[in-house]
Amino acid sequence: MSSTISKKRKRDAEVAAEATLQLANHNPTQLGPVLASFPALQPSRSTSFQCYERKKNDETQDFISKDTFIVGETDTMEFVSSPESKAASAGCSYMVAIYDKRTGTATFRPAPVQILTRQVKALRNLKPIEVSVDERMRLRNTLGETFGTKKAKAAIRAHERKRIDVDAIQGIADHLQQRIEENTVSLPSKEEAKAEADASRLIPPYDPDAERPQDAYPLHGIIPEPEFNALSVSELKAAPDANGRQAALPFGRSTWLRERLNLEFSTPKPKTKNLKIMLYISTLFAFRNASKVVNDKVALQKRLRGIPSIIVDALISRFTEGARNASEVKITSQMDTRILTHAFALCLHIDDFATDPSLIAQDLSMDPTKVNTLFKSLGCKVQALTHTDVKRLGLPDTVLNTKRAVLKVPLEFPTARVKRSKR
Repeated sequence: MSSTISKKRKRDAEVAAEATLQLANHNPTQLGPVLASFPALQPSRSTSFQCYERKKNDETQDFISKDTFIVGETDTMEFVSSPESKAASAGCSYMVAIYDKRTGTATFRPAPVQILTRQVKALRNLKPIEVSVDERMRLRNTLGETFGTKKAKAAIRAHERKRIDVDAIQGIADHLQQRIEENTVSLPSKEEAKAEADASRLIPPYDPDAERPQDAYPLHGIIPEPEFNALSVSELKAAPDANGRQAALPFGRSTWLRERLNLEFSTPKPKTKNLKIMLYISTLFAFRNASKVVNDKVALQKRLRGIPSIIVDALISRFTEGARNASEVKITSQMDTRILTHAFALCLHIDDFATDPSLIAQDLSMDPTKVNTLFKSLGCKVQALTHTDVKRLGLPDTVLNTKRAVLKVPLEFPTARVKRSKR
């Protein structure tokens, strides 16, 4: 038997070696062979198939590239091309070869691929029974109760206990709807809610319609005019050098203040307005550090050396809240934020509305991210300086691309992030 098989293979090899391969020279637009794939049920050899075009194609288009499908039927089954046929032939080509034993020639012709699906004729008009959500849940729970783990069964029982009986509340649905409508009438609109949120921000008074940064936070909205007039900068002007000026400040450990004072006194005539603003910034920083003695007026006045009592009293009034004991006050976290935002708004006035937040964070021993957040709450964008910004501010090119808190108008405040509930 092995001898017979080897002879047959030898004859097949000789035939294959002698075959001549060639492409068909037919008209490519004419109807040709089709490769059909039947993933499930195979039709009988006697089943005939017809080829159709889904839409009228160009008559000059090749048959293999036309959008076609084939259909065939038996007494009980229907076969038709599925939508997967087009995807099956993507990126590859198929050929059908006919071998002529007489001439020893194998002629190849391109052929499209069609994947066929079947349909039982008797079931053609039957629709599947739709299963409701409740029915699907009931069947799933039954399966879980039968084969599930203890934890799964406990979860099913807990879910059943929380389930709402729709029929039971159907009678009170109208009453609930009426109560909801009555209670939502008093809710503020989106615009009213935004206005209320803006009014409750822990920042100085501002002009939302300001067209220039210098108009966004009016100076006397931060430092009331009587307090501004009460500030005295004579000691600053009389100081012999930078160390003397820094010693004259209530909060003298600020590199930011030292640099701005040096810059101001480098001009022939320092501006009294700028000196008063810097003195008030230093006072706010010192008042914040003196939170433990805000109820001791003598000790507080000593910490705020050189600051008039009218300003000290005003700071206690504006930046403290009453404790449980009505006779005492304290600087709460909200008041601390108000102090910082008032001080940072004044820093923007001094820095032509482009302040270095990292330097201030270093002076106050605060997290730079928190300082950036407070500047953003004022409407600033923390961004790198461009060539235009450096030229406008009169800064050296070495600060190019360094981040500054730049006040933008019209003012845009950050929106609160809504936390998604964990499921």
